[in-house]
Amino acid sequence: MVKPVSQPVFLIMTILVLAGAATAFQGPTNARLALAAGSTINAAFVSFAVGTIVLGLVVLFLQARPDAQALRTLPWWGWLGGLYGCLLVTALAWGVPKLGVATTLVLAISGQMVMGVILDHFGALGTQPHPVSLTRIAGIALVIGGMLLVRRG
Repeated sequence: MVKPVSQPVFLIMTILVLAGAATAFQGPTNARLALAAGSTINAAFVSFAVGTIVLGLVVLFLQARPDAQALRTLPWWGWLGGLYGCLLVTALAWGVPKLGVATTLVLAISGQMVMGVILDHFGALGTQPHPVSLTRIAGIALVIGGMLLVRRG
């Protein structure tokens, strides 16, 4: 029996689906930007510059201030989120013209799911452990199978 999803969890899930849907625009937008900017690296740089400006405005509007003490105690890997974002943005801009939007996104999502299950299993980077199970492996296999069907179609 499927347990009902509480309202806050449903809201979080909805926001994540919408953010994922917005990501579908990121690859083709940055691929087009790469044509104008001369390379995928230039496109990623411009994309992150625009994102930085937007986030800066949001921080000013919300009057959000980072906790300097907490930042000083952050482990070294806590600073790498932007690096992962750079890799993804650049890879999407590079992959979309070669493979199409759907295939590029499903490949990226497949990689995220595989690594997510590994990180969950070990409780890596301070996350709550969630052991690998046949159900989780089957879910990844279905996504990868879906990617093959999308690519073939």
